[in-house]
Amino acid sequence: MDPRVRLGILESKKQGDNTEGLDELYSVYLTVVEAAFGQICEEEIQGIVSVMGAMIFAKQPLSDDVLLMLPGVRIGDSDILRLIRRGLMSVLDSGPVLHFHHRSFEDFLLSRSFRQKLHELSGIWDHELHERQLALLCLKAMVSSELRFNMGNLDSSSIKNVDIDVKSTVSPLISYSSLFWVDHVTQTPSDEMMMKAVQFVIYEKLLFWLEVMSLTGNVHEAYLMLRRAATWKVCLQVISL
Repeated sequence: MDPRVRLGILESKKQGDNTEGLDELYSVYLTVVEAAFGQICEEEIQGIVSVMGAMIFAKQPLSDDVLLMLPGVRIGDSDILRLIRRGLMSVLDSGPVLHFHHRSFEDFLLSRSFRQKLHELSGIWDHELHERQLALLCLKAMVSSELRFNMGNLDSSSIKNVDIDVKSTVSPLISYSSLFWVDHVTQTPSDEMMMKAVQFVIYEKLLFWLEVMSLTGNVHEAYLMLRRAATWKVCLQVISL
């Protein structure tokens, strides 16, 4: 039977917290992943791990442009995103943004069964690895020239069109990074590189970040985010709240 058909049957049987058939469901998922990545080369593994880990641990689904910035995703002519879309078609949403159709597939990727049977891809469940990669991705965006004064290119005549201006001037990566950089940083052990990036954001980019938070309607979150960041031992050296 086609794995996609079998998957639909198993998911239709699932009700509430009933775990009956979970082993069968994981067996189908295993077949899907093995068929998708059975012929991958060594250099493609890092990209697959980076993308699928981000799909699990990112706070919101990330666009292709953002995923391409993750380690190992750009490798010559190989298209990691297309490889994932083609191989995992049966467990992905049909929209333009990579997103798993059902939470049970994420549970499978984080399960002991997956780590044991697909050891070469076991980095997908490495929470610390992916939090660090996402933290560095956010910080790289925050320290770049893309986060700047007057992100909305606003003047007195355009105040009424803030929503339109924000969509055209604040990139998805800057928007995501502004809202979630603290979440990822505080889940990551500190090192010198991250310390310098966080210090630069606090000392040089703070007002620009607050502007983005205001433009995206999240300024009320900024103070709470800085309070949480203050619990991260590096930030204790640079901010006092």
